Amino acid sequence: MDCFGDPEVTGKVGTDIQDGKCSWLVVVALQRATPEQKKIIKDCYGCSDLEKVQKIKHLYEELGLPATFATYEEESYNLIQTHIQQISAGLSHDLFFTLLEKIYRREN
Repeated sequence: MDCFGDPEVTGKVGTDIQDGKCSWLVVVALQRATPEQKKIIKDCYGCSDLEKVQKIKHLYEELGLPATFATYEEESYNLIQTHIQQISAGLSHDLFFTLLEKIYRREN
């Protein structure tokens, strides 16, 4: 959402790359990156230069991270649904499902 979200939808311009935050995207990028790609991350991550930010975003796309995240999010959602049904003994499932829906595929 921060990196690839539409600011008109999310209500903000994401700055995780510029701020050098330890996000899911950069962690997975570092796990998958070649030595050359890791150098790009080292040189560009945490910089406010828009050209460097674009290099990181391009690298994320090159590594297939948007699709990987979509799969990860879907699998996590399904797992959480299963846990809610199994573990919420005595509590309304609706409460947990309402909270889950608020964060699943969140746009803002």
